[in-house]
Amino acid sequence: MNTTTVHPVIAEVTARIEQRSQQTRNVYLARMQQAAIRDNRHHLACGNLAHAVAASPTSDKFKIVASKTPNLGIVTAYNDMLSAHQPFETYPALIKQAARAMGATAQVAGGVPAMCDGVTQGQPGMELSLFSRDVIAMAAGIALSHNLFDAAAFLGVCDKIVPGLVIAAASFGYLPCVFLPAGPMVSGISNDQKAKVRQQYAAGQVGRAELLEAEMQSYHDAGTCTFYGTANSNQMLMEFMGLQLPGSSFVNPNTPLREALTVAGTEQVLRLTADLGHYTPACEVLSAKAFVNGIVGLNATGGSTNLVLHIIAMARAAGLIVRLEDFSDLSALTPLMARVYPNGSADVNHFHAAGGLQFVIRELLAAGLLHEDVHTVAGFGLHHYTQEAKLDENGKAIWVEGAAKSHDTEILRPYTEAFQTSGGLVTLRGNLGEAVIKVSAVKPERRVIEAPAKVFHDQEDVKAAFKAGELTGDFVCVVRFQGPKANGMPELHSLTPILGVLQDRGQRVALITDGRMSGASGKVPAAIHLSPEAMDGGAIAKIREGDLIRLDAEQGSLTVLAADFESRSAVVANLEGNEAGLGRELFQVFRQAVGSASKGASALFATEG
Repeated sequence: MNTTTVHPVIAEVTARIEQRSQQTRNVYLARMQQAAIRDNRHHLACGNLAHAVAASPTSDKFKIVASKTPNLGIVTAYNDMLSAHQPFETYPALIKQAARAMGATAQVAGGVPAMCDGVTQGQPGMELSLFSRDVIAMAAGIALSHNLFDAAAFLGVCDKIVPGLVIAAASFGYLPCVFLPAGPMVSGISNDQKAKVRQQYAAGQVGRAELLEAEMQSYHDAGTCTFYGTANSNQMLMEFMGLQLPGSSFVNPNTPLREALTVAGTEQVLRLTADLGHYTPACEVLSAKAFVNGIVGLNATGGSTNLVLHIIAMARAAGLIVRLEDFSDLSALTPLMARVYPNGSADVNHFHAAGGLQFVIRELLAAGLLHEDVHTVAGFGLHHYTQEAKLDENGKAIWVEGAAKSHDTEILRPYTEAFQTSGGLVTLRGNLGEAVIKVSAVKPERRVIEAPAKVFHDQEDVKAAFKAGELTGDFVCVVRFQGPKANGMPELHSLTPILGVLQDRGQRVALITDGRMSGASGKVPAAIHLSPEAMDGGAIAKIREGDLIRLDAEQGSLTVLAADFESRSAVVANLEGNEAGLGRELFQVFRQAVGSASKGASALFATEG
C-alpha cells in the first residue's frame, strides 16, 4: 500500500473544495443516510412486490419477495447504433447468471437514452447532446425509483452517458454501485492517417468517397472509438475515482477477459451491499478526494475538455462544489504522462499495452499527486488500481501488479520524465470572461496569439468562408451563440480540420467560442466554454470584426484589446433556427433553465454552487 504523503497543493485544493461544500455536502450525506433507512424494498406493499416480480423466474421471484438476499438493479444504455454500447446487449443475462451464482438476484431496472456524438457531429442533433446528460440522469432516476434494489450496476461508456449515470449514482448514493464498461474497438487505420485524410478533404484534395473509406477503416467494429476523446476519458475517470474495477477500462469487447470482468464487477458490487456485510455506498466513493483524483487523472493523461463540464456537474450531484480554479491549480501541478491521439499518434489500445492507467496511477501515487485513502468498488485505497486484470487458469478475473515501467516512452512516461511538467487544461480569464483551453497537443510556440477577430454566429458560416478563400492572414476565429442557453452547446470540432489546414499553411490562428470542442481538441489553440455566453449578454457578444484579441495560454489570459470594449452593447442574434427540428423543440425548457458552462452547464443544478 502506498504511504507517500500527498502533495501540499493536492491537500490544499481538496480542503478548499470540502470547505466551500461543507453545507451542501452535509445536506447531501444526511439525505443519503435517511434514504438508506427508508428507501428499500422491505417497505414495499404486497401489491408493489407482486408487480415487480411478475415476470421474474420463480427462483428469483421468491428471493426478491423474501428480501433476504441482495437484488441488483441494472441500468443500461444499450443500443446497437453506438459501437461502444452494442456489446451491452448480452450483459444483463451474464449479470443475472453471476448474481444467481452468489445466491442473489438481478433485474434490468430500466434503460437510458444514449446518443452518439460521432453521428450527430456537425448536425442539428448535436444540439441535444449536452442536454442528454441530464436526461440520462433523470431516466436512471426513474429506473431506480421503483425502490426495489440493494445495489446498482450502470452500463455505459460514451460521452454524456457516463456523466449522466454518475449523477444518478450520486442521487441514489445510499446504494453501492459499479460501472461495467464494454471497452474499445480493436485498432483500425492510424489516427495520423485519419487526420490527414480529413484535412485533405477539407482542402478539396480528396473527395467524399476517400473520406468515407478512411472513416470506415477507423470506426469499424464493436467498442469505443479508439482515440482519447470523451468516451475513453470517461473510462479513465471511472478508474481514477474508483467506480469500476481496476484495469477494466481498455479491455476489448467480446473477449474472455471482458466477460470475466463483467462477472467480477457483478460479484463485487453485491459484496458491497449491506446484506453481504461490506456496505460501501456510492456516496462514500464519491468524495472530494475522489473528484480531485479524477481531475489529476484528466490532466496527467491529456483527457477531454468535456470532462471539465461533467466533473463540475457530477460533483454537484454529490453535494460538492468544484470550480475552474481547482482544475487550473491541479493542472499546473500535474505532469502530462501520456500522448494518445489527438495529443499523439497512439490510440488507447497502444496506451493500454504500454502500461495504461495502472502505470499512471502507480506513478502519481508515488509522487504524492493522488489521494490513496479513498473508498472504491475494489476496496479501500487507490493502490488497488495499480493492479492489472488478467485471467486465471479457470477463466476468472484476477489482479496482478501492473507494469513497473512504460513499454513505449513515446506513448507513456514516468512522472519524472513527463512530456511536459503541467497538465493539458488551462483556465483563461480576462475581459471576455472565463474559458478553458487544452494545450497538451498545442505546440508551445502557438500558445500565445495576438490577431484580429473574424466573427461568426454559426460553424457553417466558418466553413463557407473557408471555401470562399476569405480566411486569410493571421486571425482569431470567434464563433458565438454556441452556449448552452443559445443552442445546447454543440461540439464544434468539425472546425478542427479547417483551422488545422490554415495553421499548416503558416497562418497563426485560434478559436474562441462559448461552445465546446470535445476530446478532439487538437493542435489549434481553442478557448472554449466561454462564460458568460453570448446568449446571456456575455462579453463575447461585444466583439467586432477586426478587434485585436490576445490569447495567452502561458499566462492564462484572454483579452480584447479595444479601448471602448467595456462600454459596448452586446449584439443579439436570431436563434429561431435552433428552436425546432430533430427534437430540439422538446428541449426548450432545458435551454431556458440551464446554468453556465462554468457551473457544469446543467439544468439540474443551474443556480447552485
